[in-house]
Amino acid sequence: MTDRAVRRRRQALYLFFFLPGIAMSSWVTRTPDIRDQLGVSTGQMGLILFGLSVGSMSGILCSGRLVSRFGTRPVIALGTTLIVASMVVIGTGTAIPSAPLVTAGLWVFGAGMGAGEVAVNVDGADVERLTGAAVLPTLHGCFSLGTVVGGAVGMAATAAAFPAHWHLIAVAVIAVALLVHGLRSVPAGTGLSAAAGEPGAARRSGPPVWKDGKLLLIGAIVLAMALAEGAANDWLPLLMVDGHGLDAALGSLVFVGFAAAMTVGRFCGTFFLNRFGRAAVVRASAVSGAVGLILVIFSDSAVVAAVAVLFWGLGASLGFPVALSAAGDSGPDQTARVSLVATIGYVAFLVGPPALGFLGDHYGLRSAMVVVLVFVASAVLLAPAADTRSRSTAAGHGGPAPDDPPGTHHSGGDDSTGTTDDTGRADRRPTTSGDLT
Repeated sequence: MTDRAVRRRRQALYLFFFLPGIAMSSWVTRTPDIRDQLGVSTGQMGLILFGLSVGSMSGILCSGRLVSRFGTRPVIALGTTLIVASMVVIGTGTAIPSAPLVTAGLWVFGAGMGAGEVAVNVDGADVERLTGAAVLPTLHGCFSLGTVVGGAVGMAATAAAFPAHWHLIAVAVIAVALLVHGLRSVPAGTGLSAAAGEPGAARRSGPPVWKDGKLLLIGAIVLAMALAEGAANDWLPLLMVDGHGLDAALGSLVFVGFAAAMTVGRFCGTFFLNRFGRAAVVRASAVSGAVGLILVIFSDSAVVAAVAVLFWGLGASLGFPVALSAAGDSGPDQTARVSLVATIGYVAFLVGPPALGFLGDHYGLRSAMVVVLVFVASAVLLAPAADTRSRSTAAGHGGPAPDDPPGTHHSGGDDSTGTTDDTGRADRRPTTSGDLT
């Protein structure tokens, strides 16, 4: 591919992370209005959100096979189309009102998110291979940027008492145009072999990747941090309304603050990864997230809780992309490793949070977030598992030692991991992004 084609492809992938962020925050910021219009309790809202869980599992479990058979481009198109369609279904269910229809719309959203976003990650990893530059943190940053934009619009719509169903349908119309524009820059064929592995790869790679203890620890990190992100995406406006007495517009504003903190953390993440390494970044992120959750849960001051949400957002921002990079460096068969960790992450992000609604119905949403706090606190102890550079440099190319921050130079090597293809060209990739494909 030419440099221009790669650049347009990268921009299209940014768009395909940006759109789900807008879509998710659009209905999340309207959840208080949607709940009131449906006339349901917090526990019943948890049942409605369970449609998101079921749809997410369907999309996640099918994504690998779909990418393997058809490539990333049609799966990205399918996933994004389902997300767009879900906005119409959720909006229609809100207008009628019909809780089953809203549940069905969330199922469609979950299926599109689960299938499409895994495919975008696979395509993004291929762009990293072509460019030798970190792409995944910025991709996830674009998702967070989308939540900021969608959240800000949702906050304004809530304050103006604009009907939620017309708001969601308008988002769908705009997203269709962006989908058609972006899809033209994504090439066909990517992932046809990468998703399933090369023929005979299973025989060459030894034991299944899920038997790798360190990879499972990385999966535990992404589970904790993705749960922290997903819990905020699903429940934060309601948490601030029901748990801290804010009105719906201010609850949406707090969510926008969370999304903005996530965006800043992800766009600035590469600098801190280069300076301090993955393990230190994951540990600091988990501490920040835990502090934010403690204040949100146990402080009775709405102002303190609103400020603490920023620490929660910064803490949750880098867990997912850093874990994907760590998984790619953790051993052979990188695609299978990244797929496993991505699946764990999306299950935690999309499936875990709706279950908090059942706890929230009995104990209140603030108390339900204690579960999230326990998982995030555990990531502080698991952080060393994210430093997998020792495995990627075990061949003795003079790369950084396990405890060195990326960029440390040793004699006989350079600052990046590298392989040589059959033409003799070095495939140089930065240690911060991971060797994902």
